[in-house]
Amino acid sequence: MDSPILLLLALLVALVQCFSDDYHSHNSTRHHDYCVLGAGPAGLQMGHFLSKSQRDYIILERNSGPGSFFNIYPRHRKLISINKIYTGRRNREFNLRHDWNSLLSDRPDLLLQRVSRELYPDADSFPRYLSMYVKELGLKVQYGVDIGKIRASESESPRGRGYILTDQRGLDYTCRVLLVSTGLWDPQKVQFEGSDLVEGYESIPVDPEEYKDQAVLILGKGNSAFETAQSILGRASRIHLYSPSPVRLAWQTHYVGDLRAVNNELLDTYQLKSLDGLVEGGLEDIAIIRNGEDEKKRSGRKKKCRSSGKEKRGKLFLTLSELLDSSDGKNSSKVTATNLPVYHNDNFSLRQPYDRVIRCLGFRFNFSIFDGSARPPSSEGARGRLPGVTAWYEGRGTPDLFVLGTAAHSRDYRSSAGGFVHGFRYTVRAVHRVLELRYHSNSWPSIKLSISQLQSWLLRRVNEASGPYQMFGVLGDIILLRGSHCEYLEEFPLQALPQFSSLSGHQLSKHGLLVLVLQYGLNRTDSLGPGRAESEWTRAWRSNFLHPVLYYYDKLPTERDMRHRPVGWPLPRPKAVHHMIEDFLTEWDGPISHSQPLRRFLEHCLHTDLRAFYAESCFRFSLTNRKPPLFCRQGYLRKHGVVRNRQLWQHAHEAGLMLGGQDSASPDTDPAFPDYLTQAGASVSSAINLDF
Repeated sequence: MDSPILLLLALLVALVQCFSDDYHSHNSTRHHDYCVLGAGPAGLQMGHFLSKSQRDYIILERNSGPGSFFNIYPRHRKLISINKIYTGRRNREFNLRHDWNSLLSDRPDLLLQRVSRELYPDADSFPRYLSMYVKELGLKVQYGVDIGKIRASESESPRGRGYILTDQRGLDYTCRVLLVSTGLWDPQKVQFEGSDLVEGYESIPVDPEEYKDQAVLILGKGNSAFETAQSILGRASRIHLYSPSPVRLAWQTHYVGDLRAVNNELLDTYQLKSLDGLVEGGLEDIAIIRNGEDEKKRSGRKKKCRSSGKEKRGKLFLTLSELLDSSDGKNSSKVTATNLPVYHNDNFSLRQPYDRVIRCLGFRFNFSIFDGSARPPSSEGARGRLPGVTAWYEGRGTPDLFVLGTAAHSRDYRSSAGGFVHGFRYTVRAVHRVLELRYHSNSWPSIKLSISQLQSWLLRRVNEASGPYQMFGVLGDIILLRGSHCEYLEEFPLQALPQFSSLSGHQLSKHGLLVLVLQYGLNRTDSLGPGRAESEWTRAWRSNFLHPVLYYYDKLPTERDMRHRPVGWPLPRPKAVHHMIEDFLTEWDGPISHSQPLRRFLEHCLHTDLRAFYAESCFRFSLTNRKPPLFCRQGYLRKHGVVRNRQLWQHAHEAGLMLGGQDSASPDTDPAFPDYLTQAGASVSSAINLDF
């Protein structure tokens, strides 16, 4: 008898406990220092950095897995981000220049190539990679949390502000810092008469057979428009693309968001006059009207078509709203001749009717989940589709709310790669470094170098660093000059330079600073024409393709300086500037074209001899000069020197540097060969003594 009673009691206790847990989960508030909204690539990238620094964070995701955007888009399931596996190099940092999909981590094997070996991977591979990233790094992601409202609140922190996020169950999450990485989900739409007759990119059928022998008008000329056109190119009878702007080709503009060659087959059929084409015109001024029948006929036809399994629709005409008889919104009203542009211009480009009109105008940020206290303003650029953020990606007027990833692209819209994985993985890291200083008093990471090492370190960075290479003109390396040494800070947001000290925790000295940037030239040239690239180092300032540029300032630029910088420049006019000549192989290691001009520029800015010398020369200088060159003072006189080996000795012997009795001796046979000639380190590895 006791056993059933005990069993019943245990069951009751379990039910009470379950009810209690359920009650608290629905009525309590969960607090974290950091809330990351969205488990897309930007949110997961921030999650990695927060996890690595052992911060209290949570990533909230409304869907059942990470990267859910890529379960739907691109609709035709081919990514346009490069996955170049074979580069001929084993340098991981260099290889990230050509891996546009992988996120940053301390795991050298945690790359997309484990999921796909294709140059342009299938879209389904990216969510699989992100799931692997979450699992192997142990990131804290909570799925099934659909945040519907965000509001600011007064918190107990010294800054006096926090954020409250409410999900679909009414559960609140509070945080000191909100990191928004929701991406762009809402389709961009334009309202005009007949816009309800237009199909959206987000819902069109992707089976090409659905478009067999149909005339299709696509609104837009971006990658989604051309991707759609390319998928039906072999089935549609004709395809026309219509938008206000001419098509912009990525290989001409150097902006990866413009039309990529992987999607541009329609340009062939257009230019070779095979029925397809591109037309420019305003979207707000057009109207789409159906050459309709009266309601009875149309209703009867619909029933007949449904019974046969196919529903035929009336033809669609593009016209101008000013030509319509009325604007009563009845888009199916009968079309008269005077309603169509061809009546007024018999050579009107889009005079033939269409079977389908498809909208492919991109996406916009969802502002609706923010109330007035937490809503960032719309950006001034990008047609207001994105939130406005500061140079360090904090929402304007929304302190402690940062925007990450594609949604933060307003800072470099149409000028760099901040809207794409291979760009924002670095801006997310920059934001994390800002957070570490502001909330945890950890300064921006820096490396202390002797001045004699600076040239070699710069050459190393321009030849392998992936951050400035991908985020050209946006992120740059800052070198704080301190006399005989310097501090080197990597990948600082250039537009935030006036706030450098408050964002980095480092102070400027009287010696000034250098800024290393990779940027494209401003000369508008034919990207494939003759004379498109410079090869003479004396004309480096005319380089057209990506190349390193060094800016020297004796003091920090001000906000006013930034606003009044020359058009197209990432920074204001400096005290001195040095362009390294563009290189076909993107290898800036030529002794004459790259190393020597760089050394001369550094010597000009630092007022110091930066030549590198063999130990023999340093020994001679030490005997004949009260102040030997800096390289000798920081190397030879501190018992550092060049590498001891037979090949180097033979080179010195043949160059006539080994004088007197040393001519007959080798480093292996001469017992007097000094044992202080040890590995020189970074200061010698790239330096070449070229005195012309």
